[in-house]
Amino acid sequence: MNITVPTKTTNLARTQLPALFFNYIFQHSRVVQKLRIVNILQSRRGFKELCVKRMAWSVEKCNGNGVETTRMGLVHPAMEDYAEEAIEAVNAGKVIAVPTDTLYGFACDACSMEAVKQIYEIKGRKYTSPLAICVGDVQDIQRFAVTNHLPRGLLNSLLPGPVTVVLRRGESSILEKSLNPGLDSIGVRVPNCSFIRAIARGSGSALALTSANLSGQPSSVDIKDFENLWEHCAYVYNGGVLPSGRAGSTVVDLTKPGKYKILRPGSAKEDTVEILEHHALVEDSSTSSQGT
Repeated sequence: MNITVPTKTTNLARTQLPALFFNYIFQHSRVVQKLRIVNILQSRRGFKELCVKRMAWSVEKCNGNGVETTRMGLVHPAMEDYAEEAIEAVNAGKVIAVPTDTLYGFACDACSMEAVKQIYEIKGRKYTSPLAICVGDVQDIQRFAVTNHLPRGLLNSLLPGPVTVVLRRGESSILEKSLNPGLDSIGVRVPNCSFIRAIARGSGSALALTSANLSGQPSSVDIKDFENLWEHCAYVYNGGVLPSGRAGSTVVDLTKPGKYKILRPGSAKEDTVEILEHHALVEDSSTSSQGT
């Protein structure tokens, strides 16, 4: 007959077994918990990286202020809040795209020949084709062209509006002589558009202005019409779809005292002729008038 004699060791093991078991479970639980925490952190890290990537993509598309960023340039709304930014770009010798009261145009500092050259290159335009200028207010025109031969109140009746007036520069003009070389006249615009006029005022100069399109192609009434040219601009300012059609401004030669000549009918010919004749101007039938 086998008799098991209890020993101190056996009794100790029996008394510690429950404690050892629960200690094992506790330690195992802590390991599992740590693993779960690690997994959670890794999952969160992965989620955070995904969020960062998505946020980066979102910032590329929109920076939260309604500013759309594309690989081709910055598209901003044509609002007063962005006028100072546009002025800084112009003063830095850059080209911007802006709405007017007729068409979208490329604009730059008219006294920066490097910027003017950029416009010709963007459009693929011949250097022999002259550019018009844009000023902020009617009274600014006399800084760039001769106006003292015109009937009193004529310019204020025509402008601001969809009209380009062609005038002689004269010796007192502050325009660079290298702008439209060989011509002693200049086309001047004061669009009925507060945004571009604010830029012209703030620049302290005049803006060289021409339609935003490739030379020979249809004019632009929507920024999407010249999307292939955005990348050449410092900024593109979106004023929506312009309602005036693609005819552009009416161009009238006022270089001769008492006479006028319509060089391009544009979108306001009838109203322009009515105003001119109301101020006792007569149509010039000669063919020697210079265009812009």
